[in-house]
Amino acid sequence: MPEEVSEVSKAKGKYFKLSPQKARLVIDMIRGQNVGKALGILKVTPKRACRPIEKVLKSAIANAKEKQPTIDVDRLYVYRAYVDSGPTKMWKRIRPTSMLKVMRIMRRHSHITIHLAEKEK
Repeated sequence: MPEEVSEVSKAKGKYFKLSPQKARLVIDMIRGQNVGKALGILKVTPKRACRPIEKVLKSAIANAKEKQPTIDVDRLYVYRAYVDSGPTKMWKRIRPTSMLKVMRIMRRHSHITIHLAEKEK
C-alpha cells in the first residue's frame, strides 16, 4: 500500500507572463526535492521562469510556517508542483512565416501551483 502523505501547505501564483512549456522545464527540476535544495537549484539555474517559481515556493514555505508554527522547515519537500496555462493574449501584430504566411503574436501566461509535504522520520 502506498504511504499516506500529509500535505502541509500549498501556494498558487497566477498570471505570470511566461510560457507554460518553459516553466514546466524548471518545475520538473524541483519536483520531489527538499525545500532548501529546490531554492538552491532555482538560484543557480539561468532560466527566466526561476524567479516566479521561487516566489511561489517561498510563499508555500511561509504558508507552512503560518499554518503550523512548530513545523521544521528543513523536513519539507516539494510534494506536487505543476504549471497550468493561463490566458493567451493575441496581439494585433503579425510575424511573417514561410511561404508568405503570417501568424499572430501570442503572449502566453502561466498559473504555478506548488504543494509542500513533510518527510516522515
